[in-house]
Amino acid sequence: MTDAPASTPESIGFRAEIRQLLNILVHSLYTDREIFLRELISNASDALNRYQFTALTQHDLRDAEAELAIRITGDTAAHTLTIADSGVGMTREELIENLGTIAHSGAATFLKSLEEGQKVADLIGQFGVGFYAVFMVADEVRVTSLSYRPEATAWTWIASGGENYTLEPAEKAERGTRIEIKLKDDAHDFAEAWRLREIIHKHSDFVSFPIYLGDEAQAVNRQTALWREPGSKITAEAAADFYKQLTLDFNPPLTYAHLNTDAPVQISALLFVPGSAERGMFSLRKDHGLKLYSRKVLIQEYAKDLLPNYLRFVEGVVESEDVPLSVSRETVQTTRVMERIKNALTHKLLDTLKELAVKDAETYAKFWKQFGPFIKEGMATDPTAREKLTPVLRFYSSRPGAGEALTSLAEYVGRMDATQRTIYYLLGDDLKSVAHSPHLDLFRQQNLEVLYLVDPLDSFMLTGLPTYEGYELKSADDPSLDLPRREASPEAEVVPDAEFDALTARFKEQLGDRIAGVRATDRLVDNALRLVAPDDAKGHEMDRVRRLLEKDFTVPPKMVELNRQHPLIRNLAGRLAANPADPLAGEVIEQLFESALLVEGLLPNPAAMVGRIQKLMEAATRAG
Repeated sequence: MTDAPASTPESIGFRAEIRQLLNILVHSLYTDREIFLRELISNASDALNRYQFTALTQHDLRDAEAELAIRITGDTAAHTLTIADSGVGMTREELIENLGTIAHSGAATFLKSLEEGQKVADLIGQFGVGFYAVFMVADEVRVTSLSYRPEATAWTWIASGGENYTLEPAEKAERGTRIEIKLKDDAHDFAEAWRLREIIHKHSDFVSFPIYLGDEAQAVNRQTALWREPGSKITAEAAADFYKQLTLDFNPPLTYAHLNTDAPVQISALLFVPGSAERGMFSLRKDHGLKLYSRKVLIQEYAKDLLPNYLRFVEGVVESEDVPLSVSRETVQTTRVMERIKNALTHKLLDTLKELAVKDAETYAKFWKQFGPFIKEGMATDPTAREKLTPVLRFYSSRPGAGEALTSLAEYVGRMDATQRTIYYLLGDDLKSVAHSPHLDLFRQQNLEVLYLVDPLDSFMLTGLPTYEGYELKSADDPSLDLPRREASPEAEVVPDAEFDALTARFKEQLGDRIAGVRATDRLVDNALRLVAPDDAKGHEMDRVRRLLEKDFTVPPKMVELNRQHPLIRNLAGRLAANPADPLAGEVIEQLFESALLVEGLLPNPAAMVGRIQKLMEAATRAG
């Protein structure tokens, strides 16, 4: 490509969105304006990466022997700052395309986010407007660039944050781009060497090309590809520092995995589990995916095919010389090599999580709180992953003294009695409500442990977890469970048959088609009533999810099971025997039913119970 000839400077108007963007940046002040340098170094590094890639396939290049580097020079007397690179450079058309058009700036999305109340500084870099951050500190910016193409000529792009920019021919002998910044009066410190060094170490220490400051012969940045180092040389502190540089997350990762292998494919990788599932407002990583390198060339910024989707929370860098490149630098061919890399990384990560669970249960509990839903998603959506994911699953449990401590399926099975052939679980809204579920009465009496599943995703996860090590998983509210008989109290009284028949009839009359039927049960000890799915019901374990997702959710009819020995049931049956038309009996039945729905997490409007509870309290105080 050759540049169009022009002998005089040409003034070109910015698009409306960019004019608005520049106006915001020019007239804004921030305590973290230093991010402009991070963005310009990032752009320079990308230009060097692109040249490195181009050199793999093309040989007729300008300045082929020039060092690939970034040079930053501050002039404290003139109050200027210069950032230069020896990357691919730009032609006149590319200067217009990259610095003056909406298509490549992402300005529209940036401005929309501003309208939604997000802070300007928090958004820099997120929508490809990183270059324009320079106008937070610049009165004028001159970008002079010479393309790697031998026939290209140099051009200068000049802007002051106004409505127009200027293009003019330039004199430049070396390939690459030079950005000259005339600093604002309140930004003169950005020309100071100590200030520049501080920012480079903070934001750009691991840029893979040398960054030279002023006339110094030694690079300021460490530029160490830590992932290529032997595992014995990677300390936890070095890994945490690298993670901070990679993500700008100043909280340390929960754990990291390092992989350096030549078989079945060559892989060097350093992967991190963040401390939180939420990205911080200053995070450099605005999308999920790993940084993918091949032969030290950045191939993809967000490679999403290197890990299964349920591990998308993982951050890190992967390099492989076996990765096959397609025509475009930004894409990678889907091959067996990629699949092998994916399998190796997944295996390493899951092994790391298993090891963490054994060595540091407290940290693993933090991991599970943040990322457990992702693992459950994998169980539900990826049948091939279930065997690998099952060992890292964790659950709350009914075992005495457990509280909020987590347990694995292996630990649960290890505590089972030799005669127990089933793993029991119970779905609920939260730990407190599920711990008070009437379904647990007989399990407590028989000392049978039950796993508590209190996440809406648990209903989906169960579709991928029908059995474990030959033990079937079954819900504690399943009326067909083969459980030991209830140990009846010798002095316990039972509602006579005739009174019980009258009571069940009144339940049916009062609750109508909201229930599927009424019957006695021997599964209750301390509770008067419980609700179970009818014998022919299917998919009832998704009812909680439907309640959350469906605007007009209606509780499906439940079977009401009554404890004939409970004082409340005996008293209610006796009250009806004395007065079949007793109006208070209907209120008690309604309250028993809705209380059961509340415990089940299925009551649409708990506030509606308040009036009835008050009426029952008034009746109780009158009786007293």
